[in-house]
Amino acid sequence: MISRQQKALFYTALAVPMRVNASLYRHWLAPRSGTVRVQLGPGREKYLDGWINVDANFITAKQDVWADLRNGLPFEDETVDALYSHHVIEHLPDADLPRHFAEVFRVLKPGGVFRIGGPNGDTACRKLVEGDAEWFGDFPDKRDSIGGKFANFILCRGEHLTILTASYLDELARGAGFPQTWVQQPTATTRFPEHFDARVLTTEWESTPEAPHTLIIEGQRH
Repeated sequence: MISRQQKALFYTALAVPMRVNASLYRHWLAPRSGTVRVQLGPGREKYLDGWINVDANFITAKQDVWADLRNGLPFEDETVDALYSHHVIEHLPDADLPRHFAEVFRVLKPGGVFRIGGPNGDTACRKLVEGDAEWFGDFPDKRDSIGGKFANFILCRGEHLTILTASYLDELARGAGFPQTWVQQPTATTRFPEHFDARVLTTEWESTPEAPHTLIIEGQRH
């Protein structure tokens, strides 16, 4: 795992060219018609053909657009039909999340939809209280105590910058203008199968569907 110091150096060194590249894409290359589906932070393994994949890591990730999400989304207003983000927003500073959801609202067309997922803080808190150490894994570090395992899951050696719960994500989405959100089952359920089809759902992973490690919410702009 790359350290936060190395990542900070990367983003600092390339901040200007990344911002310029995103601006050029938004104003000259981003589609303004047709069906437009966008995935944020695909890395390499979760790249989706037929989608516009946006990532800041041009070294190891596979992307169509090189952009830092902290600078906004590189698309014009009301031009995107569907936006998908899986285990990405927990890496954004907590203070940036209201603006990020406002950007999601801005770029979606009326009727456009989003599916956003990340570490399930609701389940993690419940499993901590229940004393269910088996629910927690050993990534990124092996911990013996349930408290250590909980910290491992929530903080991920400082990689996660916020705790995601259903109520918090709903608050962020409503604050951006979405009328409501719906919690979905990772790999299994969606309100919008015309966009988040089996190909998309198979990029997700869940070992305990009855107590999911990933919290998924969906929303629709009216």
